[in-house]
Amino acid sequence: MMDIHEILKQLPHRYPFLLVDRVLELENGKRIKALKNVTINEPFFNGHFPHRPVMPGVLMLEAMAQVGALLSFKSGHVTPGDDSVYYFAAVDGARFKRPVEPGDQLIVEVEFERSKGGISKFRGKARVGEELACEAQLMCAMRRVDR
Repeated sequence: MMDIHEILKQLPHRYPFLLVDRVLELENGKRIKALKNVTINEPFFNGHFPHRPVMPGVLMLEAMAQVGALLSFKSGHVTPGDDSVYYFAAVDGARFKRPVEPGDQLIVEVEFERSKGGISKFRGKARVGEELACEAQLMCAMRRVDR
């Protein structure tokens, strides 16, 4: 549905902070499903944790926010530009159910709830296989930036 080249055109994030490898499904204005391949060479695994590498929960939330931004951009709720940034504004009800380890494929599903005045609200879930790893409600806001 959307490969890494299209994702790079949409999101300003770059390695090591780009946390979306591919969009698998996209229903404009409604929902998106994306994939993050979790590999042992991710820089955060050096310190989290050396004896048992686990993807930090905040990075699962960031992956959800990036996937939500792709949904917003493709649905026309907000438009990315050189003079603006789509910021993570809030997280509610975050729950972490399963550790995510090297070799896992994190499937991130985000549903659009509403948008008003450049602020969008989403409900996200991240799974490994059929197991829920993380869930949360997210808010993102478009803001102008000075260059």
